Amino acid sequence: MEDLKLIVFQLVDKEYAIPVNQVRSIEKLPYITRVPGTPSYVMGVTNLRGVVTPIIDLRSRFDLPSSDSTESTRVIIVGLEDKEVGLIVDSANDVLDVAREMIEPPPEVVGIVEAEYIGGVVRQSKRLMILLHLDKILQSI
Repeated sequence: MEDLKLIVFQLVDKEYAIPVNQVRSIEKLPYITRVPGTPSYVMGVTNLRGVVTPIIDLRSRFDLPSSDSTESTRVIIVGLEDKEVGLIVDSANDVLDVAREMIEPPPEVVGIVEAEYIGGVVRQSKRLMILLHLDKILQSI
C-alpha cells in the first residue's frame, strides 16, 4: 500500500487533515462578499483567479467557538467532483506522508457534531490528526 499525502491544518486546538489530491491551493484570507440567505457557516463568495468560490468557515460548520482572523488564518481551496470551495482554517501546518495502515477508523463518539465529517484518525508519534470526509462537509452546499 502506498502512502497517503495529507495537508494538515489547525482549528482551535486540534489538527485536521485532508488528502492533498483534493486541495487546489492554500490562500491568505481574501475579501469575501456575503451572500444573503445562505447557511451561517457559509461566509460568502470570493473571486479567485476568475472563479467565484464559496467560502465556508469550518469553525462554524463544526459548531466550534468563532475567532477573529489572524496573520496565520488561511483558506484551503478544495475540489471535489465539480465543486470548488474555500475552507477557512486557523492555520495550515504542513504536508505529511502517512502510511495507510496508520489511519484508524473514526472513534465511536456520541454527541460530537463533527463526528459525521470524520473519515478516520491518524496517529503519528505524539500527534493525533482527524482525517476529514470532504464529501460530507460539502454535501449541503
